[in-house]
Amino acid sequence: MEDEYAALRASIYQTEQDLLRFRQLVVNTVMATDIVDKELQALRKTRWEIAFASNDSVAESLNDRVESEDRKATIVIEHLIQASDVSHTMQHWHIYKKWNERFFLECYGAYRAGRADSDPSKNWYKGEIGFFDFYVIPLARKLQSCGVFGVSSHEYLNYAIANRDEWVREGEALVQQYLALFNEQNFHLAAPLDPLVV
Repeated sequence: MEDEYAALRASIYQTEQDLLRFRQLVVNTVMATDIVDKELQALRKTRWEIAFASNDSVAESLNDRVESEDRKATIVIEHLIQASDVSHTMQHWHIYKKWNERFFLECYGAYRAGRADSDPSKNWYKGEIGFFDFYVIPLARKLQSCGVFGVSSHEYLNYAIANRDEWVREGEALVQQYLALFNEQNFHLAAPLDPLVV
């Protein structure tokens, strides 16, 4: 490790055990951004359930309490990273729509350039509904239940639900708009695709 960062390291950890704990926290936090891996999702779900299971043991030792608090802190940090990764889904509709459009254009551009195998426009509408139902809204509920955002926690859940409902109403038309926008911005490509019926 670089000597120039010795002061920073000393403020983060003092012992080898603290270093290993910090390293594991960083690894878990980075891995938390992988929301596609089902095995990692199952492990995180299990860790959440263990961390927030009600514990009736009053005689719990100090070491057990410290370990329990560390486990809670780690899993909450992982969920905060996940929430930051999809934060646009838990904000005002216009914020969600702006970033959804940009992500669609990125994915569709990759498809048109041959860097992706499947046309995202074919499943974008239904995929977003599933994303809200099976990832975003459950994540917002977990963050609300652990109280990490205090009294503001309900706002993120409410925005996620409202955006899902708005997407159900407007999403199909928006996908058509996204396709038209892509074709307009990329008119130089050979044979731009016509907007597909979703």
